[in-house]
Amino acid sequence: MIFRGSLFSTALEMETWLTVVMPDCFQDQRPHKVVYLLHGLYGNSTDWSDNTMLPLYAKEHDIVFIMPEAGHSFYTDMTYGQRYFTYFSQELPSLCRNIFHISDKREDTAIMGLSMGGYGALKCALTRPEQYWLCCAFSSGGLYLQAMLDFARAGELLPEEFKAIFGNDYQYKTENDVRVLAKEISGRSVKPIIHTTCGTEDFLYQDNVNFSKEMQALNFQYAYDEWEGDHNWYFWDESLRRMLTKYYQPQK
Repeated sequence: MIFRGSLFSTALEMETWLTVVMPDCFQDQRPHKVVYLLHGLYGNSTDWSDNTMLPLYAKEHDIVFIMPEAGHSFYTDMTYGQRYFTYFSQELPSLCRNIFHISDKREDTAIMGLSMGGYGALKCALTRPEQYWLCCAFSSGGLYLQAMLDFARAGELLPEEFKAIFGNDYQYKTENDVRVLAKEISGRSVKPIIHTTCGTEDFLYQDNVNFSKEMQALNFQYAYDEWEGDHNWYFWDESLRRMLTKYYQPQK
């Protein structure tokens, strides 16, 4: 079952698109496990449902998948624009619990994403570890925030849009740096499992390898997987399939 529609966000001050993929048994009375799936820089809320076997995964693992719209926001409260991080981390879960029959328990709530969405998933999970038991990030961008801002400043990566997100001077803030956020919560007792993947032919491969080494030195239940693959849906669908197989039991 697939829902595609819009809802009004107070944080964004506008209507925004949402895609939800539900298992066939969605009509029963059990609150369902939920995975928030975040799209990449050039994607939208329909990407995961259009380019993967998501309806099959929802049925096999009895999961509701929620896919919101982020534009080019980098899942951040923009300097000149909408408060996307507030929407994703606070308002969206509350709205979805009221509309869809999903669990409000941490142990039933995961967040995953690809590329920019991998960064967004990490940022949400590391900022609000009390909300998510699992975070999976595939081919993540933005892992080295200052370097990304330098690329934008040099005109090599959406310079005008990055001004809207981070300000005219491409301001670095620790609240947007997932490496800093990871270090800040590494000593806490409550923190999510983190699992990242990247293809060996991906242009972001070295950043993901370096990030994995830093994470392995911290006090997390953390894993990193790589295999032959590029920055494309063949790799991301396989990443999602592997994560669901590893962390969720199939329904009988």
